[in-house]
Amino acid sequence: MSLYASLMRVVENHVAPLAGRIGSQRHIVAIRDGFISAMPFLIVGSIMLIVANPPFDAATTSRFGQAWLGFAKAHWSTITMPFFMTMGLMSVFVAIGTAYSLAKHYGLDALTAGLLSLMAFLLAAAPQVDNKMSLDFLGGQGVFTALICAIWSVELIRLLKKYHITIRMPEQVPPAIARSFELLYPVVGILLTVYPISILMQSEFQLLLPDAIMHLFQPLISAGDTLPAILLAVLIANLLWFAGIHGDNIVTGLLNPIFMTNLATNAALVAHGAATTQTLTAPFWSFYVCIGGSGSTLVLAFLYMRSRSIHLRTIGKLSVVPAAFNINEPLLFGSPVVMNPTLFIPLIVVPMVNATLAYFALNWELVEKMVAMAPWTAPAPLGAMISASWDIRAALLVLILMAIDLAIWLPFFKVYEKQLLAQERQQADAEREAIDTATAQ
Repeated sequence: MSLYASLMRVVENHVAPLAGRIGSQRHIVAIRDGFISAMPFLIVGSIMLIVANPPFDAATTSRFGQAWLGFAKAHWSTITMPFFMTMGLMSVFVAIGTAYSLAKHYGLDALTAGLLSLMAFLLAAAPQVDNKMSLDFLGGQGVFTALICAIWSVELIRLLKKYHITIRMPEQVPPAIARSFELLYPVVGILLTVYPISILMQSEFQLLLPDAIMHLFQPLISAGDTLPAILLAVLIANLLWFAGIHGDNIVTGLLNPIFMTNLATNAALVAHGAATTQTLTAPFWSFYVCIGGSGSTLVLAFLYMRSRSIHLRTIGKLSVVPAAFNINEPLLFGSPVVMNPTLFIPLIVVPMVNATLAYFALNWELVEKMVAMAPWTAPAPLGAMISASWDIRAALLVLILMAIDLAIWLPFFKVYEKQLLAQERQQADAEREAIDTATAQ
């Protein structure tokens, strides 16, 4: 049995079924939905951070640059307020969104579940001291606490409802009022579980609960920001794609807490004038690893457009515009790239090469690390430049990666094109023969 056949047997019999179960697991789906619900706020907040930190040196001779620097310095607090109310409250949005999604899965009242999750998270992350509420853990540093509070809040409501531990109101009571009374026991449950743990951590260890949880998850975050971990994640995602499973949804769903924690860390460092430290973020994945979508197939769409094969040329024309905005399902399934042994190697290798080169470029400080959340559908050079705080080198890095991607995809494309041309000639000959036979009769 060939190496390829052995690998595909492992993927089909073991990896794909496991990934399918993980991808559809209710808590993983809820976490993914929670981050998706926070995305619009994070994008707006990121843009305001970029406005507050112009991509110009203080000694620039550009009038526009000097004007922007002067405006940003004079109005820094006003400009950054939306950033602190969005990126700075990231975990608040995640707590509500995750609980809302999980409650809908269970058929529970999603709004009350989201509010309960918010209460649990604030009790754990932002206790009031001297009539002041700390905001330190409402951003990226509190993401893991927000997820735990969201899941526990919904599971508590579900358990109480399952064992009929609730306050039942007469049928004449309006539904909204009835739902508010049904939430009383879950609120008490949160007060008896989350709040005592939070008080214990503060009194005995002088730590807020999110700080303790971050200490537990710090090895995972640190390991996730290394090149081997990044390459492993890229490999799994694209192996799943080859098997016809949306690998990005599964892998990024698991990595989202690390993505957002790292991005929030970089953004906070920039806001305080310090150097960024984290590499693996959502923009890193979207604009360096997956240029044009999973497998970094934007250059493949360009190759298809000029193909001599009618099939590939048609797919290229249909898929190049979506691919420019990082949507490549038409190409992956239309070519197809999925389950195509001829294109298996570049599908796996190209994004791993991109990840490796981008990792070293960022860590050798050749390009700024990501500090902002550009929409993932932004064209890769533009999205990378925005996310790197308008660093033009980020756009140049994307173009360099695309040139390398082209060199890797090209020989495999030629082989596949040759196969399809032979099939198209054979089909044309068969059709011509059928026409000739019909005419002779």
